[in-house]
Amino acid sequence: MLLTLRRAVIATALLWLILGLGFTFLMVGLGQLFFPSQANGSVVTLNGQAVADRHVGQYFGQSLQYFWGRPSATVSLTTGKPEPYNALNSGPSNLGPTNETLIKDIQSRVHVYLQTTPGLKASQIPLSLVESSGSGLDPDISVQSALIQVPRVAKYTGLSSAELRHLVRSEVLPPALGIFGVSRINVVLLNLALYQRIHPQAKIH
Repeated sequence: MLLTLRRAVIATALLWLILGLGFTFLMVGLGQLFFPSQANGSVVTLNGQAVADRHVGQYFGQSLQYFWGRPSATVSLTTGKPEPYNALNSGPSNLGPTNETLIKDIQSRVHVYLQTTPGLKASQIPLSLVESSGSGLDPDISVQSALIQVPRVAKYTGLSSAELRHLVRSEVLPPALGIFGVSRINVVLLNLALYQRIHPQAKIH
């Protein structure tokens, strides 16, 4: 019986070392070797400082000179108040299409776009710009959603509309693996490229 118990303990310890530690370190090592950026969180740096994650959106709604992403319905874990793009509390609004609060929120967002974007009509605003995403952290918008914001960004940055349209098109991301989804714009990366256009000395990595 003692021999059987000893063998069981040794086998358990070996499996723990091989599968619990060895496999983990192997996966971490392979990740660092072949996919260092992804393994470390796909962090984007500006002048050597971490400022963003490629896969998590940021709130630009108070900055007229930048492109805006999808609305975010995330809230603070401590106060319960709205806190857009709170990565600690990802989630949707859970409001149905007939909910009065949701309708008022959408109408308010449409109004903001119409008031801040020269020449824009309500019918031109994609739904994705006024409806929050399921995660509240979506960093992507459609190409059209970025292009309709060009007049506003041009107005508040002083850059020409032609230059901004070229910038938008230079940041278009293709469908995943070439077949999944549609072409899209990562708003965080687009705004970093815009910042670099305004501040040529900035170093983004």
